[in-house]
Amino acid sequence: MRCGLCGETCHIYQAEPEPQNQPGVKAAKIISHYRRYHTFLGKVVPGLVGAKELTPEALEELVETVYGRCTGCGRCGIHCSVGLDVAAVMRAGRQVVAAAGLVPDGLRRTVENQLETGNQMAISAEELVSTTEWLTEDLRLEMDDPSVRIPVGEKGKRVLYLINPREVKFFPLSLMAAAGVFHKAGESWTIPRRFYDVTNYGFYSGDDGSAAELTRRVMEEARELGVEEIVLSECGHGFRSFRWEGPNWLGRSYPLRVRSVLEVLEEYLDTGRIEVDPEKNPERVTLHDPCNLVRWGGVSEPQRRVLRRAVKDFVEMTPNRQDNFCCGGGGGMLSMSEYGDRRVASGRVKADQIRATGAKIVATPCHNCADQLIEISKKYQLGTDVQAVVELVYSALV
Repeated sequence: MRCGLCGETCHIYQAEPEPQNQPGVKAAKIISHYRRYHTFLGKVVPGLVGAKELTPEALEELVETVYGRCTGCGRCGIHCSVGLDVAAVMRAGRQVVAAAGLVPDGLRRTVENQLETGNQMAISAEELVSTTEWLTEDLRLEMDDPSVRIPVGEKGKRVLYLINPREVKFFPLSLMAAAGVFHKAGESWTIPRRFYDVTNYGFYSGDDGSAAELTRRVMEEARELGVEEIVLSECGHGFRSFRWEGPNWLGRSYPLRVRSVLEVLEEYLDTGRIEVDPEKNPERVTLHDPCNLVRWGGVSEPQRRVLRRAVKDFVEMTPNRQDNFCCGGGGGMLSMSEYGDRRVASGRVKADQIRATGAKIVATPCHNCADQLIEISKKYQLGTDVQAVVELVYSALV
């Protein structure tokens, strides 16, 4: 196919309209190697059908193509005139590169951290407990309720809540807000002590073996703690990898329910377990849709229904939902400093969307997206604050 429609849908190509950034061109590089080894004509007359040898030089070029020029957001696939799932082809390319041991250093080290320490930021269990203790003290003062607590590693709770380590290190307000909402709802919950990381960078790197191991560890801890449900904090790829890819990696269905905290927040509001006052969030709020949560994960409406109840002035970006543009920070881009300039440049498309809404706050249920949105807000002088959905719900609690 040579229609080029995919280029109009790609945030990276829009920011840097070079041929090598066309999704179709990127996919064709990977397909050319497949064709060489797995088709009759590719084996017999490779030059005639564009089949190419997978040489060391070709592998090096693939690294740039699959990691540095694509976030795997999948927007090109839903607009492809023949329905080619370009993102699936690109991840197949990542699997090839990962098998060859050529994953970019920053992304590789993140996966190693998860395997060696249990979380991507190598945060110890002691640091987790210490953070939850001082957050508990702040919550008790803020909610004027001495019974508030953030449980860690407690058995017999109904919900196991997985968090992003960034919530421990850099975004404690997200964890504090979730704890406040859980308390107000009377929820029985705990954070795992060992494997509490909702992210899975094996998914990003293309290393399915590591991705499966990270999933297995969480499920084992859930079994040991005797929980009934796993609730995932606001993380786009964390939701997709754990909710949808995990059973495939493990080769079996989960024995318990897995939901996004967004779905739980909506349930709390619908059942009256919490009440909110939108007047407490008076500024205009818009919503960024994380690709892996919405386009790949199917969760697009709970966060909207929650925000319409929790904020006074909610406006949509255009386009939105499954047609949204990637913020530019997905696909592990934030872990690979060598592609930082391209990542920020590709965020211009999202910056233009945000500016058009006139919003003062951008809500996004994903910490990778939040990091990228904070950076592009500074770069493109948007003057916006970035918050998790649960933070806005907590602020609006009656």
